Amino acid sequence: MRKTALITGITGQDGSYLAELLLEKGYRVAGMTRRTSTEVHERIEHIVDKVEIFSGDLLDQSSITSIVNDVHPDEIYNLAAQSFVPASWSQPVLTGEFTALGVTRVLEAIRQVDPAIRFYQASSSEMFGNAVQSPQSEQTPFYPRSPYGVAKVYGHWITVNYRESYRLFACSGIGFNHESPRRGKEFVTRKISDGVARIKLGMAKELRLGNLDAHRDWGFAGDYVRAMWMMLQQDEPRDYVIATGETHSVRDFVRIAFEAAGLGSYEPYVVVDPRFVRPAEVDRLIGDASEARRTLGWEPRMSFEQLVATMVESDLKHCARS
Repeated sequence: MRKTALITGITGQDGSYLAELLLEKGYRVAGMTRRTSTEVHERIEHIVDKVEIFSGDLLDQSSITSIVNDVHPDEIYNLAAQSFVPASWSQPVLTGEFTALGVTRVLEAIRQVDPAIRFYQASSSEMFGNAVQSPQSEQTPFYPRSPYGVAKVYGHWITVNYRESYRLFACSGIGFNHESPRRGKEFVTRKISDGVARIKLGMAKELRLGNLDAHRDWGFAGDYVRAMWMMLQQDEPRDYVIATGETHSVRDFVRIAFEAAGLGSYEPYVVVDPRFVRPAEVDRLIGDASEARRTLGWEPRMSFEQLVATMVESDLKHCARS
């Protein structure tokens, strides 16, 4: 029988890649989006006629429950959140409402409508924060360093709690940083690829960034949504770290981006601006995804260098059209 999936945050980076994957696998795909005065379907414009869009809000229990009841999905992927880490300091309460309590509302809708629905929660490597061990695995204690990270820890543990309390098939993927040409420009990786493209095309003369020495485990978003789907196909619900197992600095990302655009050294163009340094920085994150490799058979397919080059190439085309 044809499966049905409901994706919260379907118009985001991960939601768009996941929707594509599920459509390829023959799913009926429904997406929940917040009601706005303008259409925000840019990332799913090429598939919007193949998915069903429902208006709902993670702040509103009744709308979530109503959508779950109407769609009656086999699987729910909760990807919606206030996911821009710097904004979580200026909007900590809103971040908590969306990113923490929003998870509870979806889980409660599942419990009320149909406890057989399988649930995926998008947890985050930002939960590890000031990590007490490296690399970080499923057993690494959480030590979040931002309101966003704190909210994600709540979302993670409430998923565990509902799994154990109500026997739901509910699991979390602790996703390390995953990027793509569909990443929002407020994120540092897309800010870099877009900035490099603008410099290459003569549209800008400099690129202003914060901490160049922060290290992250960066992968391709299209690879990570495969892991999300794999997790919900298992016999038992478990939480998994999803990561490449490699770490690179922001400086590495910048260097490769400038080289990919044929600009040579980044140093004449990059300005370190204190305004973009976080109040509490996470210096180094690197994931141990050996459990996902062993149990799910998941492997990342795109390398870090390919990811950076792909983003730069995409932004060069985008900027040339604008």
